[in-house]
Amino acid sequence: MESTPPGQPTRIADILRQVRQTGEYRLLTDVIPYTRFLGIGVENTTGEVLCRMRFAPMLIGNSSLPALHGGTLGALLESAAIFELLLRTQEERVPKIISITVDFLRSGRPQDTLAKATITRLGRRVANLQVQAWQEDRSKPIASANALFLLS
Repeated sequence: MESTPPGQPTRIADILRQVRQTGEYRLLTDVIPYTRFLGIGVENTTGEVLCRMRFAPMLIGNSSLPALHGGTLGALLESAAIFELLLRTQEERVPKIISITVDFLRSGRPQDTLAKATITRLGRRVANLQVQAWQEDRSKPIASANALFLLS
């Protein structure tokens, strides 16, 4: 983790507690270099936790279409699952991924992409989640995933 400004929490557990109390999701996404690099943020405007990957030209994998790189979509889906677990449970550590299966359904256009994770089973040590990513129309997902995580 990088250095934080004075008065800001430094441990992930402290950051999680603060985010759960205040709803300032950026505190969490800013300390994770990967999400910061890809432009992935967390939103809760409709009462549900959504992840948004803001479009940037570096996210293009096929410039002739143009289409988003599959790896960036996979990262968005995995991040959405992790944030869902961190914000909906009392986990104080980032869950470790056991497996993830990604289905690419449509080409991702050069625009913002949203993702929503749903916890399908939450045990004491393992959690199973389903995740969908879409762009303009939520009923037309561009990618989906099933993920299994080891909890602390």
